[in-house]
Amino acid sequence: VQLQASGGGLVQPGGSLRLACAASESIFSVATMSWYRQAPGKERELVAVVTTGGSTNYADSVKGRFTMSRDNAKNTVYLQMNSLKPEDTAVYFCHAFYVRAYWGQGTQVTVSS
Repeated sequence: VQLQASGGGLVQPGGSLRLACAASESIFSVATMSWYRQAPGKERELVAVVTTGGSTNYADSVKGRFTMSRDNAKNTVYLQMNSLKPEDTAVYFCHAFYVRAYWGQGTQVTVSS
């Protein structure tokens, strides 16, 4: 199983980024997909989840600013991040769960002026 994350970068406060995570076809259709993030010196935290049925949940800190979606035809999930704040700076990880957890490599998001 492979999870390939992309889309990170440097953005100014108030800006937007869209992360993408492409998953192996073998798991995508049955896995709950999530985005986590880890800031320097902090524990990894759950940012957003999307179920196989398309239901989503978000951390309180990103509600109203971040939107997670899944494109089943492309085996890809997205995290649209708007109104970014410096405290959103972190490495963002794609995560899949079906029977066990799978992690992708992280992608760095830096929010700074």
